[in-house]
Parts: sequence; C-alpha cells; structure tokens
Amino acid sequence: MEYKKKCRVLIIIENLPAPFDRRVWQEATTLRDAGYTVAIACPTSKGYELRYEVVEQIPIYRYRLPTEGHGAMGYLAEYSAALFWQFVICWRVLLFGPGFDIIHACNPPDNIFLIGGFFKLFFGKKFLFDHHDINPELYEAKFGRKDFFYRVMLAWERWTFKTADISIATNESYKKIAIERGNMSPEKIFVVRSGPKLDRLRIIPPMPALKKGRQYMVGYVGVMGAQEGIDYLLKAARHIVRGMGRDDIHFGLVGGGTDLERLKHMADELGVAEYVTFTGRVSDQDLLEMLNTADVCVNPDVANEMNDKSTMNKIMEYMALGKPIVQFDLTEGKFSAREASLYARQNDAVDLAEKIVFLLDDPKARKQMGEYGRNRVINELEWRYEAPKLLAAYRALE
Repeated sequence: MEYKKKCRVLIIIENLPAPFDRRVWQEATTLRDAGYTVAIACPTSKGYELRYEVVEQIPIYRYRLPTEGHGAMGYLAEYSAALFWQFVICWRVLLFGPGFDIIHACNPPDNIFLIGGFFKLFFGKKFLFDHHDINPELYEAKFGRKDFFYRVMLAWERWTFKTADISIATNESYKKIAIERGNMSPEKIFVVRSGPKLDRLRIIPPMPALKKGRQYMVGYVGVMGAQEGIDYLLKAARHIVRGMGRDDIHFGLVGGGTDLERLKHMADELGVAEYVTFTGRVSDQDLLEMLNTADVCVNPDVANEMNDKSTMNKIMEYMALGKPIVQFDLTEGKFSAREASLYARQNDAVDLAEKIVFLLDDPKARKQMGEYGRNRVINELEWRYEAPKLLAAYRALE
C-alpha cells in the first residue's frame, strides 16, 4: 500500500493490554509496516503497568481500571470507567500525540461507538469496528439470562454497526450477524481471521519436568472464565483419573482470569489437584514450553451460541505447534481445525475424557492430526494470508 501521511490510526481495546492482545498487535504492526501511523489505547494489566510506552515504534497509552467486572453491575462500572479513560486518551492523542484519522475499535464491549460517533460527527474521523466477540451472546453465556442488560447489549451492537464506516468480522458467522442484526451492507464487512504468526509460535523441545513425572500431558491455553468450560475439563480429568484409573496423565492449564481461584478450588474438591497445573498468566516462553510439552491439547469451550459462532485463537495456536486437539463439536471450531481435532459430544465431560485418552493411546493418530493442523496453518490460516484482507478494509476507508 502506498504511504499516506494522513493515515493515522488509534486502536482502542478494553479487555486486554497491548502487546499482549496478539490479534490486535498483529493488526497494529501490519498497519505500521504498510505506512500507517498507529497508536493504541488499552488497559493496564500484570506485566503491562506502564501508563505510556513505545513498543516497536507504536505508542501505547494505558489506563487503569478500578476492578475487573463481576456481575452485570460490576461490568457496567468497569465499562463506564474504561469509556471515560478512552475518551481522555483520544483527546491526548489528538492534541498532544500523533493524532488520528481513524478510530479502530476492538470489542468487547460494544460501547466504544460513543467515542467513534463523537469524533466522526464533530471532527470527520472514520470509525472502524473490529468485531472480536458477539456481546449479547457473551452476556447470555456469562449470566444465563436475557434480561434488561442483554437488551442493552443488543442496542449497543446495533448502534455500533450503524456508526461504523467499515466492520471487520473474525469469521463468516460474525459477518452474518453484521448483515442480519447490524443491517450493514456486505460490501462494508471484511472477514479477517485471527491467524497465528509462526515466528512467535515456535516449535521447541518439550520440557519433561512439566509432566510432573507422568507419561502424558494434556495442554490448555486460554482465559479462566465461566464460558471457557474449564469445569468440563476438570470433570473430564476426574473421570480419567478416578473413573478410568489413569494416573499417567497430567494437565497443564495456561492462562489467567476471574475464575482462576474458583477452578483451583474445584480441582481440589474433585480430587485431581495433584494432576493439574494452573500457571496463571505467563510469558510467551512459558506458554510455548507448556504447549510444546503437551501430547494433546484441548478446547473445552461450553457449547452455546457465543462459542458456536466464535473462532478461538487457541485452536489455531495448537495447530501451529502441530498438536492434535480434542474439543466439543462447535461450528467455528470445526471449521478451523477440521481433521486436526476429535470432536466430543457437546458439554459431555465423559465423552471429552474418553476422546482425550483414545488420542493419547494412539501415537500414529496424534502424529497425523498434528501434521494436518500445522500444514493447514502454514498453507491457509497463518496471519500472512489475513494481513492483505486487513489492508483491503483500510483501503475501503480512504
């Protein structure tokens, strides 16, 4: 793409810091390499406490949130505080920083349209919506109800699509929602999948010590939250250890989240705590060591509307590392993994357990599935195939 000085982008994230948010960081560096001036507004987090720093020529403006939301009112307080600080940072970047011509808003939540709409109306800025999560379904998955706040999520979503000049969808299911629920023209929607970068997801030698003296390890990476289905994985671990009598399998779970302490307590109650390592949020190196050591990787995401329509980064990260997968039978998960995965019955911990053990006991199948998944990433799903689609979306804004 031809370099244009006017193309200045401010990317706004609410739920993760940069550069920890890998999809956003890949987008930011791709835009930078294409000649755009890029800045990022995001929250602070463990390991990312600096309120301002420049990483790889990209200025990052961070804000502190009072607490991570618990319950509907907790999330409302968190989102309100985030919106205030995002608005402050927009003025800081506009008046004292590199400025911006485009606001690139990454959800959740879907209330950043208030900022995008303000600067679009009064300053003629462009507003691009990067649709990472379907928030109404996410709310229902977290709280199990369709109440007043669910209707608020639907309204925010409609207003976001109405405000956006362009929308980026992470898969075809999200594109369909943008068309049907958001009333967006298909020409204004660009599907840009979260393809991994192989220079980060490196295959390295396994670390046998991580198996805690056991023959096999089952690996997981992701958020420790209610809709991620770790409860099912822990119940599967209990069935494997207690029901199937297998004491040769360890579970390595990488990631942090609001449910981490509850899940540790649950593992203890189920009698499998000694078979499970919870790392919390760790560095890329620690993550790579755990996943490269794993013999099988799992995605126990709960079968619901949210997860059925969402593309999970962890699936393609497992595939990039050549790992065979076991997951529940979900639409987008099956599209991503295809023959790299076995598919358990939805929300069935026993079937999940049995498919994990079946795969661990079949090294030939593990090898074939791992090779299939890695080749699919190399030939179809790697970020280098998605970057041109991102730039095409930006060209449509000019």
